[in-house]
Amino acid sequence: MLFHFLYPLSDQFAVLNVFRYLTFRTGGAVITALVLSFVFGPVLIRTLRTRQNGGQPIRADGPESHFTKQGTPTMGGFLILFALTVATVLWADLTNGYVWVALAVTITYGTIGFLDDYLKVMHRNSVGLSSKLKLGLQAAIAVAAGLWIMRLLPGPLSTTLAVPFFKSLLIDLGWMFPAFAVVVMVGASNAVNLTDGLDGLAIVPVMIAAGVFALISYLVGNAVFSGYLQLHYVPGSGELAVFLGALVGGGLGFLWFNAPPAKVFMGDTGSLALGGALGAISVIIKHELVLAIVGGLFVLETVSVIVQVVSFKLTGKRVFRMAPLHHHFEQKGWAESTIVIRFWIIATILALAGLATLKLR
Repeated sequence: MLFHFLYPLSDQFAVLNVFRYLTFRTGGAVITALVLSFVFGPVLIRTLRTRQNGGQPIRADGPESHFTKQGTPTMGGFLILFALTVATVLWADLTNGYVWVALAVTITYGTIGFLDDYLKVMHRNSVGLSSKLKLGLQAAIAVAAGLWIMRLLPGPLSTTLAVPFFKSLLIDLGWMFPAFAVVVMVGASNAVNLTDGLDGLAIVPVMIAAGVFALISYLVGNAVFSGYLQLHYVPGSGELAVFLGALVGGGLGFLWFNAPPAKVFMGDTGSLALGGALGAISVIIKHELVLAIVGGLFVLETVSVIVQVVSFKLTGKRVFRMAPLHHHFEQKGWAESTIVIRFWIIATILALAGLATLKLR
């Protein structure tokens, strides 16, 4: 919005020429989302605490330490989504279709998460929406987003999968591309959701991944940089850096209130939305496989659940003391802060490994 109102005035006021630069607008989005989070965070938390009698239900079969968190309100992801959406609308080029795809996936996945959180709070249990309904809604949105992305991408890239480390290798998925988009978006969304089990555990790796993808989006959307790094050029995708900057700013603001001891939980409202956003952006910029590296922590958490379920069904034995993986370490006696910080370190290392794919071609 500011780009459309102020940049055209740069002929009269030279200082407004800064609005043409993605870096400036990305920085503006970060600060705007952060300030909005700080301003509206306390109001939202008070409202949620008033309306949620008893806060987020705690699973009876979960770690015993979690019962001390009884009464903490959930749906705090709404704060991130609010700050992210407002900052993006203010600072992004709103004629860019990729921005609208990212916003649409984020908001709709957030709505699914909100319904799930609402049912949990209203019924005072940890069930929420049925798994089939939740996955069905996510898949339907991902199909629509995949088809939308196909229309926006340049012809040679519209249905292809790029492979890291190989500068020219593109695998044409044809009409299987929307199905692949479903796997990426739904998988990323639920992977972040599984990771969101401790104060601050999910939001920092999400911000790390968003920062990495903001850089990649900027590079992929620039003809000079993408040519130098031998990346597949996606015109217009650089604008997603503004969206991802807003995500980082909103995430930082949320972390202020989610830091131990948390005043509010993200809930499915935030985790499903943020994971879906990362998945959608990876599809747009042709870095779906790199997302599995950058978001490797989310992959580990998901794999731990799959391994646990398969092992128990086949052998009657559990590989981990409890799944997802962070609960396993809780059961081993690790302090919550120790688990969270060590997982942040792992997320940082994996993000650096993902960035390495930009040059190893």
